[in-house]
Amino acid sequence: MHIEVVICSHNRSSLLKKTLISLNDTIKPVDCHITITVAANACSDDTHQILRNYQEQQKHQNSLPLTWHEVSTPGKSHALNYVCLRLKGDLIAMIDDDHRISKQYFCVLAEAYTRYPEIDIFFGKILPDWNGKEPEWAHDSGDYAIFPLPVPCYDKGDEGLEFESQVSLPGGGNLALKKEVFHRVGNFNTELGPSGHNLGGGEDSDFILRSVTGGERLRYLPDMVQYHYVDLERFRLSYILSKSFQRTRSVICIRNKDVTKMPLYLWRKLLTHLLKVIFSLSLSRSRFYLVRSAATLGEISGFRKVVKLNAGNKTRDD
Repeated sequence: MHIEVVICSHNRSSLLKKTLISLNDTIKPVDCHITITVAANACSDDTHQILRNYQEQQKHQNSLPLTWHEVSTPGKSHALNYVCLRLKGDLIAMIDDDHRISKQYFCVLAEAYTRYPEIDIFFGKILPDWNGKEPEWAHDSGDYAIFPLPVPCYDKGDEGLEFESQVSLPGGGNLALKKEVFHRVGNFNTELGPSGHNLGGGEDSDFILRSVTGGERLRYLPDMVQYHYVDLERFRLSYILSKSFQRTRSVICIRNKDVTKMPLYLWRKLLTHLLKVIFSLSLSRSRFYLVRSAATLGEISGFRKVVKLNAGNKTRDD
């Protein structure tokens, strides 16, 4: 079988280099051809040179074969759509440029591909690659734990299972899809997802949601593990609030496409959170309700966008 790794990267050459090292520092399954495809998305740093250097040293170091494409249009969705037209692998492993993968990663994928021929998409764990420098509250698990964490974390336990509605949608950072899925589901939504390093998102959730709706079968593999780089800048309050707003806004836009009126209860919800911020007697409570307030503002913004879009569509139809 042929596993083709796909990485989209924008101006993160040092992290991309670490990701490439981790891909090569794995156990390779027997009778499995593994290649890497990188989409360098509107890069202005030394990403191109890093990729050229890798290719020059590839044969001498017996590294995994790599091809790369320069995608000048900014936006991860644009980069994914460009690359997806050129895929050749039987199984496409989606890996972010700030991840490292477990030693057994490819063995797990190869075994699952053979064992579950009926499955179209595999997904696994994304765990923070903790380095001990993160703030203590990052490990809180009580009533005022911050969710989602500034560093992505997706863990559905140690038992494999087929996707059902009660399981939260996986992100795009650790997916492995049969090539045919892209032809059936279609392109990634270019109105969603990050452009540069902003906090836009949702292109992967939208793709997965359309996959599920279209009848694709998904399975969770607990041993399919990737570790997300821990950037300490993400623990700043401004970053956490911005991420909470942007990601919640994206989720609302994805899951409420037919809404024609914004729910009024959201204003009451926002006021309640803000009052709890003001009258909280602890830093953890205040931080928690500030994040909840930002998320509620994201809900309001998302619904307003959908309502406006649907109003415009109705006017054109009339």
